[in-house]
Amino acid sequence: MFPSISLAEEIGLAVLLVAAVVWVVGLGHMLSDSRVHQPEPGAFDGLGVIPAQRGSSAHPMESVELTEAEQQAFAGLIRTIPLR
Repeated sequence: MFPSISLAEEIGLAVLLVAAVVWVVGLGHMLSDSRVHQPEPGAFDGLGVIPAQRGSSAHPMESVELTEAEQQAFAGLIRTIPLR
């Protein structure tokens, strides 16, 4: 034990050391698993959790008619966006 630090500081240091060791071991385990277990071909083809985009006429609540002034304001806003 260190004579220059208190018991609480020694306990804190030990906890940090144990946490660091557990983190390093876990990281090494994760990396070795990713090298050993390659995903099967086609495992990520098409994500089933993301729904397909619907057309513009899917539901009347999903579209809004703009007035002529709103259309002009939107067109002006689009013109201010710099193109690359």
